[in-house]
Amino acid sequence: MSRRTIPLDDRLYDYLLGVSLRETDVMRRLRDETAKMPGAGMQVSPEQAQFMAFLVEAIGAERALEVGVFTGYSSLAVAQALPEDGRLVACDVNDEWTRIARKYWREAKVEQRIDLRLGNGVDTLDALSREGRDGTFDFAFVDADKENYVAYYERCLRLVRRGGIIAFDNVLWSGRVADPNDASASTAALRDLNERISHDTRVSLTLLPIGDGLTLTRKR
Repeated sequence: MSRRTIPLDDRLYDYLLGVSLRETDVMRRLRDETAKMPGAGMQVSPEQAQFMAFLVEAIGAERALEVGVFTGYSSLAVAQALPEDGRLVACDVNDEWTRIARKYWREAKVEQRIDLRLGNGVDTLDALSREGRDGTFDFAFVDADKENYVAYYERCLRLVRRGGIIAFDNVLWSGRVADPNDASASTAALRDLNERISHDTRVSLTLLPIGDGLTLTRKR
């Protein structure tokens, strides 16, 4: 029994992964390759990726959306959890990173489920609305430039169906959101998102201390 989330030291974290992580060989190799890259910290943790895949399965998602792909680890986890005819629209701006993603998507035989769209995230989401896709997505995951998180939130609310889930990564920002001396643009944007969602009656919400903080919203 504990009145608050217990801290995870390395030993306990390794135990957690040892008894719960079901990572495919393809996913492990993608994670290992990404770990050697500059900016490797942008990749989600394996237990978070597995948790999102669990959510996709639990709600029976068929149409998913991702803003911020990086090297494709979270995309791979979500795509593998979709049914054979499921589709993930994956949005990013970086061709170099997503070339790595596409290589592993092909190897995992899920590339046909992923519609990769390169370009400004806000513009891509607006284009989906113009295509008549509002209210058609079951699940959305946002892990991109923090300054646009509120813009992504409002657009995902349009695109996700009632009862659909929108997940936001990095909402605890290594603790910087609670540091009054941190006035950086990214930190301020995350505080704005967190405050906005906490008072938004259009959604139900929970903030989980997994990875760097994961907020889940369910559209009412």
